[in-house]
Amino acid sequence: MAHQPHPTPNRNVSEAEARAVAEAARESSWEKPSFLREMFLGKFRFDLIDPFPPLKGRTSSEYREFYRKVQMLLDEVDSDAIDRTGKIPQEIIDKLAKMGAFGMKIDKKYGGLGLTQSEYNEIMKLFGSRDGNLSALLSAHQSIGVPQPLKLFGTEEQKKKYLPRIAAGAVSAFALTEPDVGSDPAKLSTSVRESEDGKYYILNGQKLWCTNGTIAELLVVMARHEEDGKISAFIVETDWEGVEVTCRCHFMGLKALENGLLTFRNVKIPKENLLGEHGKGLKLALVTLNTGRLTIPAIVAGTAKTALEISRKWANERVQWGQPIGKHEAIAQKLSDIATGTFVLEAIADLATAMHEHDFDIRLEAAIAKMYNTEVGWKIVDDTLQIRGGRGYETADSLRQRGEPGIAVERMMRDFRINLIFEGSSEIMRLFIAREAVDKHLEVAGKLLDPKASLGSKLAALPSIAAFYAVWYPSLWLGWSRFPKYLKYRRLAKHLRFIERSTRKLAREIFHGMIWHQAKLERKQAFLGRIVDIGAELFAMAACISRSRALYQEGHTNAIELADVFCRTSRRKVKQLFKDLWSNDDDARYRFSRKLLDSHYLWLEEGGAGVRVSEAQTMQQNPSSTRKVLEETMH
Repeated sequence: MAHQPHPTPNRNVSEAEARAVAEAARESSWEKPSFLREMFLGKFRFDLIDPFPPLKGRTSSEYREFYRKVQMLLDEVDSDAIDRTGKIPQEIIDKLAKMGAFGMKIDKKYGGLGLTQSEYNEIMKLFGSRDGNLSALLSAHQSIGVPQPLKLFGTEEQKKKYLPRIAAGAVSAFALTEPDVGSDPAKLSTSVRESEDGKYYILNGQKLWCTNGTIAELLVVMARHEEDGKISAFIVETDWEGVEVTCRCHFMGLKALENGLLTFRNVKIPKENLLGEHGKGLKLALVTLNTGRLTIPAIVAGTAKTALEISRKWANERVQWGQPIGKHEAIAQKLSDIATGTFVLEAIADLATAMHEHDFDIRLEAAIAKMYNTEVGWKIVDDTLQIRGGRGYETADSLRQRGEPGIAVERMMRDFRINLIFEGSSEIMRLFIAREAVDKHLEVAGKLLDPKASLGSKLAALPSIAAFYAVWYPSLWLGWSRFPKYLKYRRLAKHLRFIERSTRKLAREIFHGMIWHQAKLERKQAFLGRIVDIGAELFAMAACISRSRALYQEGHTNAIELADVFCRTSRRKVKQLFKDLWSNDDDARYRFSRKLLDSHYLWLEEGGAGVRVSEAQTMQQNPSSTRKVLEETMH
């Protein structure tokens, strides 16, 4: 009797199991320097990032020529037509392939361009400044698709087989998310088992929201071994029997995003296509994302540059009440935020990239760059639309029909919004960053924070805990962070002194939170979120100051003013966040939300037409719905 596939679409796991899976996927050691790890422990190591670490490459004639080709190609692209039709023209994809855009980070010996991370990010800034759909295509392919994990974890045989093909234009994708699995990999149900002859893994299941999945030739697929429950990564070719694009998904923005629902029915994966080690799939994914997350911050910085140009020009051109709107204080404030925001977004993107190139541990820096840049970038786009007013809300096609320039701010907004969700939502990023931020404390005092630890084990841990904190905690109150320290930094010195004082205060507040909340700390997500936001603001200030000094030396003397204005605003945010740590309405809001979920406030919904989409209507609209496909796969 033939073996029947049996994915479990509603795989239930306990909270403890989910936590154990996430912990097992973490990088447990810190063997390389990390600016943010030191900061969360109360040490402001500005020497690690000042002078600004040099970015590698960007000077060769080959790179400059490729950069010029990308500029020329973008001038050919009709982004409004792509948005209108929902497809990137095949001729554009062919040109990208011919010029080597699908192999930017692939070594030359495999047919790629061999760009450095810095060079690649500069190219992605270009794409981000012009077209979100092309940015998503290349980012999903190059940053988290097959090339990156293959480069990091593949065998030489795998690299020789697949990298030349990818460099020549074979599109790739990363398949992790499932209909019932988002950021909780413990619930992952796509499965593999060994074939009876031992030559293959047999893959069954589904993957959802797989960017590039509808046109990809190659996939990295995460699947659970039936025999031991461990998760591994596999290279899968989409033309293999049993691989099916079940549905192409459509979204608010990025209308040409080739994203879909993929179904695997008894797909035979050759044993040699296991990527990395058995059971190490999630760790592979996290390590891949550490570098992959550097791309979105760069794309966002490119988008911000375009938003700044649009806002500046319109604020000078549009006259109301006898003067350009940019001279009215309400608009001037927004312009200030857009300009300083653009500056800090690029500073963070470039700094995180430089730290990666200089062999730092960037798991915190990359995560904060992704979270911070996408959130600040969203505000920049929103302010740009507000400055443009009705013309910001109007489509580019409509503007052109009326004889005005087709400046597509509304498309920019629609395309941008997904960045706060791509590759880890802002909420998940905060949880990830918070976990890494308290790693040392969990290492030292984990027994005290573990509700399941016995009294004996807690008592046994007390001597080592006391020895660490007896030295560490008093050090957070010592040290001079007032005038004249950092005097050589002149007008920026006061900001550096503020960062150093705040760094020690941040570490104290983390410790106080541990003492006060104890085992409940992991559930205090609002508290932890503010801790993360303080760290992110301090990192942004430090990056801004270091970058401004480097630019000053290159002749951009007004970069210091940019940094100064940004830091003034950021300091106010940090002070408020510190206040909100202990003076807030978190508990009241949480209790209210629980009552809301328990239907205590249904009367609030009365008076609306309500949501009335029946299951029959859903099935009629999408005959290949997730439920139907899963039932077919299971039976």
